[in-house]
Amino acid sequence: MSISNIKSKISNLPKSPGVYEFRDKKGKILYIGKATSLKDRVSSYFLSRSHLDRPNIGRIVADIADIRIHETNSVLEALILESNLIKKHQPKYNIEGKDDKSFGYFVITREEFSRVLTVFKTQLGKFEAKKIYGPYMSKHQMETALKLIRRIFPFHSIKAKTEKGCLDFQIGRCPGPYAGAITKKDYFKNIHGIEMILQGKKKKLLTEIQKQMRKYSKDNEFEKAAEARNRIFALEHIRDVALISQDQIPNTKYQLPTTRIEAYDTSNIGGDFATGAMAVFSGNKPDKSQYRKFKIKTVEGIDDVGMMREVLRRRFRNDWPLPDLIFVDGGKGHLNMAQNVVNEYGYNIPVVAVAKGSTRKKLDIYYNKEALTFQNIISDKRLIERIRNEAHRFAISYHKKLRRNNWKER
Repeated sequence: MSISNIKSKISNLPKSPGVYEFRDKKGKILYIGKATSLKDRVSSYFLSRSHLDRPNIGRIVADIADIRIHETNSVLEALILESNLIKKHQPKYNIEGKDDKSFGYFVITREEFSRVLTVFKTQLGKFEAKKIYGPYMSKHQMETALKLIRRIFPFHSIKAKTEKGCLDFQIGRCPGPYAGAITKKDYFKNIHGIEMILQGKKKKLLTEIQKQMRKYSKDNEFEKAAEARNRIFALEHIRDVALISQDQIPNTKYQLPTTRIEAYDTSNIGGDFATGAMAVFSGNKPDKSQYRKFKIKTVEGIDDVGMMREVLRRRFRNDWPLPDLIFVDGGKGHLNMAQNVVNEYGYNIPVVAVAKGSTRKKLDIYYNKEALTFQNIISDKRLIERIRNEAHRFAISYHKKLRRNNWKER
């Protein structure tokens, strides 16, 4: 297939998640990769400047004679399918020059209540394994994937056979098998669900859970039926933007026009009339129908970090659409606090903190490593300032309203 024919084929690729295969003239698979947008990712290999910082891409492109794809419903499924296909086909450019000690694996442990671990190959012998899944190219992405899976199928993760002092148990990521909060049968249904996902059998898993839901309903076990229904919904609506690695970012100004950015700010005078605000942007445009305001209830005095913590916690207690990216007004302290709140509720959402610099003429920007997913956004200073200013405006407007109302009541 000529380059012109390949580019014509790329133009017809879908903008959906999936796995792509580059093949040579004999049909042999050269390279397997995953993508959040198959069209954007595959086309990036053929951009004129795409080889400058990664010379091996030039070698791959020179050998490509055909492209085949496998669409998936989520990046999580693409990650798992990529691993299974690499294991099966051992493509030249996936394996060449790789130290297999750096590959990651999921381990289902063989113990009273199995745990699910992410380990390097050199660590496999340290655990009595019931099942092993892998290899995977990125252990970081495995850990992110496991956090997503664990929201749907919680499990006991620590070595200690107790839930005493276990934060995961307190916030729902551990179902509490040693505390008697879940039966052994139901616990291993969770482990079975995780294994089905890692085997790439999500459709079959959904069918199983649908049957369970109908049985629970027939037997008047409505709480379990509701739990099964929620799992079906979660499996069908996996929010896995955090799985997009830096090298998968399309060459566009914004990764996704529908990226939901939530920006937070607080406003008060000496701790009085304290308010918080959430401004929402879809891509680079404000969506005022999604804005929310908060009257601070639990913090007294001047405590900006404490006020922001209250706002974020109240936000995550509501069943609103989850953000893909969070902005908070403040410095490193605000960043660490926001990250802790996100983790507290079992999410893995990128966080950016934005503060006025010492000269107040420029912004100081701090972010966690997950925010590199949105490198093009966090490097756009004008957009960041616009988002920050909008959250600031909304917070101040509510603060002024509370002050006016207090004055009128006198």
